Amino acid sequence: MADNELKIDREKCVGCQACLKACPFAALRMEGRLAVVGESCSFCGACVPVCKFGAITLVKAEAKLSLDLDLYHGVWVFGEQIEGVVQGVVYELIGKGRELADKRGVPLSVLLLGHGLDAAAKDLLEYPVDLVLQVEAPELSDYAPEPYARVVADLVQTRKPEIFLAGATAIGRSFLARVAVAVQTGLTADCTSLDITEEGLLLQTRPAFGGNIMASILCRGRRPQMSTVRHKVMPVAHRSPGRGGVIEVIKPSSTLLASRTRRLEWLPEITSTVNLVEADIIVSGGRGLGKPESFGMLEKLAKLLGGAVGSSRAAVDAGWMPYSHQVGQTGKTVQPKLYIACGISGAVQHLVGMQSSDRIIAINKDHDAPIFGVASYGIVGDVFEVVPAMIRELGGEA
Repeated sequence: MADNELKIDREKCVGCQACLKACPFAALRMEGRLAVVGESCSFCGACVPVCKFGAITLVKAEAKLSLDLDLYHGVWVFGEQIEGVVQGVVYELIGKGRELADKRGVPLSVLLLGHGLDAAAKDLLEYPVDLVLQVEAPELSDYAPEPYARVVADLVQTRKPEIFLAGATAIGRSFLARVAVAVQTGLTADCTSLDITEEGLLLQTRPAFGGNIMASILCRGRRPQMSTVRHKVMPVAHRSPGRGGVIEVIKPSSTLLASRTRRLEWLPEITSTVNLVEADIIVSGGRGLGKPESFGMLEKLAKLLGGAVGSSRAAVDAGWMPYSHQVGQTGKTVQPKLYIACGISGAVQHLVGMQSSDRIIAINKDHDAPIFGVASYGIVGDVFEVVPAMIRELGGEA
């Protein structure tokens, strides 16, 4: 395979230095009145469009792949666990993974890494899973990106699944990209929808350009097809006892388990109410609340309902609420039974994170607010009148 090459036409270059300013890696320098390419060039192409004289040309190497796609078979779900507890997003991925596997006519496997997870592995067989690959080692008890990535990459290379799914969580995001690089395949992050095309490829859909469009992505020439999926965007799989699934215990090689870091202590996040992602009822506030103190009435309402308090990005950016309460594309994706949006206009970035809620009540003075477009019930009114009235109706003091 030929190397990438960045060419500068000495006849056309006028020494304007626009390319130097555009290069994010400081890979260009001036020799006299001519621009010259340095060794640190990453061939990103940022300099090409800024040259008004057409003096710069980027020649990309053509990759020649010799991958036999027919060798790849099956759908895998990463069984993320923390302190031995399988995380909720895994059960959502099992439901979607089962659907994808059935469409492809292949088995569904869950890859479970850790130590002493026999009970968790047996519980996973209560769901529509054909095989649980239980990777057992004391070094895997606590999550660390290096050994996790090595172990998973090794298994992917030897077992060859055609599809690999993981949650778009802090853990999934931090190590799965390493796996994709190691096995030389693509990775689509933060997917909100997955399907199988007529030609048998995984159709991966995710928000793009700040949530303003939905991009559908295919990985044609490499395997496995890898995706991370946002929590609470897909239904949880139903238990299916007695399906006859199998547990296979795997002891990884010690060479895969080395890590330059170790966990000293686990400090779970402390929130003022119930866990936002797991909550059945969420009361969220936005810029329309005007000041941080206004979230006090939302906390009262949430407490009366047995729910959690959420927030739009605008309120978090203003410092009114901590990031852990943010709902939306750059925050948490939630799917409660009831979502009450108070003073939230409904920017598309926020809607991406909550529009799958079973019931949505929107409270806003602006009858043209986009939030009403997804609301089950809309209340056009002053949030400072409506919310206190709801609190009093529930027996609380506004």
